[in-house]
Amino acid sequence: MQFEIPVPTETFEVPLSDGARILMRRHGKADGVRLLVTHGNGFAADAYYPYWRQLLAKFDVLVFDFRNHGRNVPVVPSNHNYGQLADDLERVVQAVNAKLGAKKTAGIFHSMSARTAMKHAIEIGWRWDALMLFDPPDVPLKGHPLYEAMEIFENKLTEWAKGRRRKFNSVEELVEEYRASRATRNWVPGMHELMAQSVLRKSPDGNGYELVCAPENEANIYAQALTLDLWPKASEFGGPVKLIGCDPNFKGAPATGPANQALGREGGYDYDFVEGTGHLLQIEKPDECVRLTLEFLGKHGLA
Repeated sequence: MQFEIPVPTETFEVPLSDGARILMRRHGKADGVRLLVTHGNGFAADAYYPYWRQLLAKFDVLVFDFRNHGRNVPVVPSNHNYGQLADDLERVVQAVNAKLGAKKTAGIFHSMSARTAMKHAIEIGWRWDALMLFDPPDVPLKGHPLYEAMEIFENKLTEWAKGRRRKFNSVEELVEEYRASRATRNWVPGMHELMAQSVLRKSPDGNGYELVCAPENEANIYAQALTLDLWPKASEFGGPVKLIGCDPNFKGAPATGPANQALGREGGYDYDFVEGTGHLLQIEKPDECVRLTLEFLGKHGLA
């Protein structure tokens, strides 16, 4: 299978506080409930197309990448930290409302962006009619039985990202790296190609391709996961929140699975996990993730 991202019905840029810009792409049904959909650390929103394409018939879908990711031009200094990302998200929400008008809106976030959305909602303000969080890297507070497992997990990712290959002669080289990785073995067919296309850009020096999200930026976000002290109860948010984790019982599953299950139970969340999935659940089992999405949005009068 080969995925082809449709041409957006509308695009516009959101200027950020430091001069960086985020490219918004509008798809789907213009008079539907608005969904803001984005991605995890080091990835890109286009790569989640197997998931969000199933929402286009019913919803007004705004797809975007966070700074230094995807279709955005990387900036120097990168200002690649959770505080800045939360501020960026506020600017995106305000710009979308100013450009397209305010209406019922749900945010759908994964991993880094889910953690950003949590920080944004708790510390800046609640801007949603509903919020969906797919497998955020929720680190318990120190002293929690699962803190050490998440600390080890994030430290390993930090070291891996620091040593990650930055440049490629062709997109196919990264495709082959993905195919050779055990971590990607459960991606739906066609995803290795789509992911590589989504996270690479032509090198400014004209020699091949490079990761849009520089390895040092990706590593910084993994390291910062341990510094947020963010383990909120569902009641601390200003509206309905759905927490969906990867399978906490899956052999070889990341530490985010048990951590999110614990947060779901301890924090009183509307929580589910997707059986048999790792961290990239939306591109491992997109159909099941869509089912949970529609169920949650419908429960709150949004679908």
